[in-house]
Amino acid sequence: MAFVVAEPCIKCKYTDCVEVCPVNCFYEGKNFLVIHPDECIDCGSCEPACPAQAIFPEADLPSKWAEYKQLNAEYSTQWPNITEKKQALPEADTFKNVKDKRPLLDPEPA
Repeated sequence: MAFVVAEPCIKCKYTDCVEVCPVNCFYEGKNFLVIHPDECIDCGSCEPACPAQAIFPEADLPSKWAEYKQLNAEYSTQWPNITEKKQALPEADTFKNVKDKRPLLDPEPA
């Protein structure tokens, strides 16, 4: 089982999770991060580190965000790996608690 980055990350892209990941399984898009499901070792370090509360164990992923399991798997093979903490997006604090952000997800790599 892996962890999954879900909708709350969109337009925030805090990278606190990247900083604590021992296996570098995060990948970066323009306004979203994903976890490679085959690289994640299910250590759980990333979940409490996320300021947007966007990371879930696969088994606990809310059903309304079920598609994010597939999005993480797909984009983690297309986007570049990120291994160090970076600045969050400038609008991160504004978008941190915004709901229904799926249409804002940019599929382009960082």
